Amino acid sequence: MVKRLSPSDSMFLYGESREQMMHVAGMMPFTPAPDSPPDQLRELMNALRAGAEVHPPWNLKLSTPDVLWNPLQAWIEEPDVDLEYHVRRSALPSPGDERELGILVSRLHGHHVDFHRPPWEMHLIEGLERGRFAWYIKVHHALLDGYTAMQTLITALTHDPDERDRPLFFSIPPRERPRRPLPSSELPEMPDQGDASAAGAESRGIHYPELLAAVREQYGASKSVVRALMNVVRSSRAHDHELVSPLEAPRCVLNARISKSRRFATQSLALPRLREIARASGGTLNDVVLALSGACLRRYLLEQGALPDAPLIAMLPVAIRAKDELGGGNAVGAILATLATDIDDPAERLARIIHSTTRAKQQLQGMSKAAILQYSALLTAPSMLQMIPRTAGHLRPTFNVVISNVPGPDRPLYFRGARLEASYPMSVPVHGQALNITCNSYAGMVCFGFTGCRDTVPHLQRLAVHCGEALGELEHAVLDG
Repeated sequence: MVKRLSPSDSMFLYGESREQMMHVAGMMPFTPAPDSPPDQLRELMNALRAGAEVHPPWNLKLSTPDVLWNPLQAWIEEPDVDLEYHVRRSALPSPGDERELGILVSRLHGHHVDFHRPPWEMHLIEGLERGRFAWYIKVHHALLDGYTAMQTLITALTHDPDERDRPLFFSIPPRERPRRPLPSSELPEMPDQGDASAAGAESRGIHYPELLAAVREQYGASKSVVRALMNVVRSSRAHDHELVSPLEAPRCVLNARISKSRRFATQSLALPRLREIARASGGTLNDVVLALSGACLRRYLLEQGALPDAPLIAMLPVAIRAKDELGGGNAVGAILATLATDIDDPAERLARIIHSTTRAKQQLQGMSKAAILQYSALLTAPSMLQMIPRTAGHLRPTFNVVISNVPGPDRPLYFRGARLEASYPMSVPVHGQALNITCNSYAGMVCFGFTGCRDTVPHLQRLAVHCGEALGELEHAVLDG
């Protein structure tokens, strides 16, 4: 099997450097079942050593691991995956607490994946209080996006606490993609039998009808992209700050050069509380997530004496995959929105955010998938300059922070009787973007993961604390105000 990398997947390889590690991860604590053996993780490792299948994409590695910039880079199958390398057993000094667990996964997140192997690792961490254990799983972003990672989590676990023979995620075969037949009007015409040039082209793998359709799609996409960009220009000239332009983000300490050291902090909030605020304000769950992020960033930067006068701008990844598409690779657009960090009142801040995200999403309405990808690339292209070490922190940023929210299962999940307590995502800080905020919803909670550069964003845990405090303040302002 040989699978070429898409341009968006390749970008995550191009960005790889000593300080920029382009892998994402998840940290998942479990509560074992009452009847689980104390050496459950040892038994699991013994079973893996006895032999376990590894299915795509977990058996794929790069064709040229020493030349990440290869424009013909591809995924090829590794026939003999060394599971003792990829799956590792670790332990905290018992009884380990949440702080010690955070320190361990922060260190693990600061190490590169091995591109000479399939680019993923799984760490089984024991020694937590009350016999609990945790998983830390990291995978390079070129191989999987957040949507696919969440789907993998769902298929690797079960809603049945009594199911005790569930294989680990890499041993579960991928589902087959459904085949969608083209309507007869879209079926390409066959070349005339006497047309030797057309037949020769087909034999060389050149399918002219498909190529022509792709060109037409990109041309049509470009026209809608130009209209959208003109809306941004007109809005900027009219000083209409509801539709954010790439020139509005202020300079901020978050947009500096980073080191390779990482720090990770978590916060979990009750999902019904956030939904109640969203209903009362006329916004969405994502709007409330942005409001909480803006509130904790405002307070954190005030403590540092580093809050800009202008509001911080967030880049929000937008999944553009069709509902029946199974994932793999990266199919993500982007919008820009204000975090209204210049506003002290929580209710007013949320209202400003709702107006901003509404206008941004209106830009994408009616666009094709190709158009959204083009528009998003142009919108965020200036941020690529920030990823150059010598320019990071010296240029005005396109946006100040990346914030994403990936929906997850609404019922508890189990692995061989052990209950998954939470699902905390860990993401990718880069030069010029020293902090990333990612959320997963799970079983009535919203699990925040704050991933930052240890040196550029000191005292990162304060962000998580402020996020929890901000929920009560927002409830009081919106529901009681």
